[in-house]
Amino acid sequence: MCPSKSPVSHPASFLLPALTILSTVNQQVNHVLAETATVTTTATARTTITATTTRTTTETQTAKLPEGWSYDEVDKLAGVVSPRDKLLPPTSLLAHAPGWTLFRNLYMYNNTLYIVTDDTPVTPSRSDPENSRDRKPDYYGPHGEDLTYGYTKAGDWPEIRRMTSSGGSAVNSPENIAEREPRPQYMQFISTKEARRRWGNLEAQEKQTTVMVAQGNSLLFNDPSQFLRHYYHFVAELFFGVQAFWNSAFNPTLTNSESTLAAHFGTAQATNPPPIHRAIFIHSNADGWRDNPGFNRYFLRAAYPSLTVEHEEDWQDRVKATIEGVAPGTSPERVWRFPLALLTDRSASHRGVICGSQTQRTAAEAWDHMRKVGKLRGIHVGGWWAPVREAIWKFAGVNPKEGGVVDGEQVALVVQRDGKLKENDPHLAHAHAVAPLAIDVGDEYQAALPMPTEVVITYISRQSARNRKLLKEDHQLLVESMEDLVKRKNTEREALVTKNKRLGTKKAEVPPPWSFDLLEAEHLSKDEQVRAAARTTILLGVHGNGLSSLIWMKPTRVSSVIEIFCPPGFAHDYWWTTRSLGMRHWAMWNDTSKTWPEKPEVSYPECFQRDEIPVHGPAVAKLIEDRVDGKL
Repeated sequence: MCPSKSPVSHPASFLLPALTILSTVNQQVNHVLAETATVTTTATARTTITATTTRTTTETQTAKLPEGWSYDEVDKLAGVVSPRDKLLPPTSLLAHAPGWTLFRNLYMYNNTLYIVTDDTPVTPSRSDPENSRDRKPDYYGPHGEDLTYGYTKAGDWPEIRRMTSSGGSAVNSPENIAEREPRPQYMQFISTKEARRRWGNLEAQEKQTTVMVAQGNSLLFNDPSQFLRHYYHFVAELFFGVQAFWNSAFNPTLTNSESTLAAHFGTAQATNPPPIHRAIFIHSNADGWRDNPGFNRYFLRAAYPSLTVEHEEDWQDRVKATIEGVAPGTSPERVWRFPLALLTDRSASHRGVICGSQTQRTAAEAWDHMRKVGKLRGIHVGGWWAPVREAIWKFAGVNPKEGGVVDGEQVALVVQRDGKLKENDPHLAHAHAVAPLAIDVGDEYQAALPMPTEVVITYISRQSARNRKLLKEDHQLLVESMEDLVKRKNTEREALVTKNKRLGTKKAEVPPPWSFDLLEAEHLSKDEQVRAAARTTILLGVHGNGLSSLIWMKPTRVSSVIEIFCPPGFAHDYWWTTRSLGMRHWAMWNDTSKTWPEKPEVSYPECFQRDEIPVHGPAVAKLIEDRVDGKL
């Protein structure tokens, strides 16, 4: 289907730039320093068919994006100087966290990513006594392999190992960890002089290069299908990180002159980020990122309807285009240039402190970096995630008036009006070592949000799943405890309403009604699952994929997730994800629970995947009641 050149309508105006239809896919540009140049648009992705057109344009217009963006505007937002060299512009680093690197002008030749810079790269030498195995064990593989290349740096650029890896499957063994360390064939620094020698013919009368421009903005996923095929890892980790990093990178850093309430409690974006045109799964075929239930496909097409998707076959087509017909070592070689690209790498993220030591969640590196530099917006209501969340709500037919908060700007006004937090609140003015207004999520901020219009307890049951089930009798007691709690709270509410009527108290605060939903996700459509999550106040269930629905919940004063484990098991997945959206998470072991800041140790006991998980229903009911009543 040929993409349209007109933008699509969308539920929120600030989503338009991010979700507009792609009108230009991959452009092979022969740059000629003359009055005009010819640009031919051709489709190289197997997944997309575009019409082949020819048009005439000036050199400066080749950098113009279809939606009206120009790369000069991108450079301005990112705070970098637009390159003067339009033939072989140098590579700029727009933003970086371990495993998340946003490049301006990234190059690829023969499957190697190239960073064009005149900063001199330096690789540690193991011949240096200071780099002996005793002093620098990370430089040595389990069998003595030289791993120093990954520690190569150039100027202010991060170490190569914090940007990329082999992209291979991950196994927790010394051999596999060493295999995933980067080698020169994965990424290199290259000087401008060398780049011109290899990729240009700048001595000719008509100076030109053999650069093929992948026009538009790209996501380069250097992850194996090992994790892409899992709904949680694909949506709540990979694209969670994309949204936090890409959208935030172009935001201005918060200043003391701004309204911190609006910035931290709002859902509107500070700027409209450049649109994302394509996602390239470098190590995955078309089946490798699609999970068995089909939620990944549902999410990608609902949240990013105009995104062009390329797979490893398409990437190899691009690789072959650089080397076919070109004799090795001859000049000029052909090379791809990605004008704006976000490279994500799972192994590189795990080399960071936040992911590798604290959360085991790759998105946490992206989220925490943007938080620390004061660019993450709407931290207390998941405002940074709101464009995607609201796009999915719209697609699934969610009634925005049900369940609780939608308009983050109204939340900010309510918070300020009710006096729960002030602009000069010491929490909001907390001085961070990196940025003056970089604050963290916290219970005191969620307590400032409005209550939901209805308290909805949603229990995602795994009793018909293959594994990880509750004891049959405990499941039944849990359901009965939820039903008894809801019945009692509604009875108390009705009694209060009756009393107020009898006393003529018209302005007395009445608690919201309660309801309980018992769901088995495998028996619901995807739209039904999203709609159920959007009205949920308390999400309850055994550790598993069903809890991924928490990313579609609405932020309210008591929005929470209760995750049941087989004692003493624990995994970070939903603990970190819940907190990143400004909500509370409880880990539950039978009748015992823990919440932040009591973070349990990760543990996978023998019973973790089994079907005899215990839980005490009345203890869960007490936890929920205390939470909604403001005692927790």
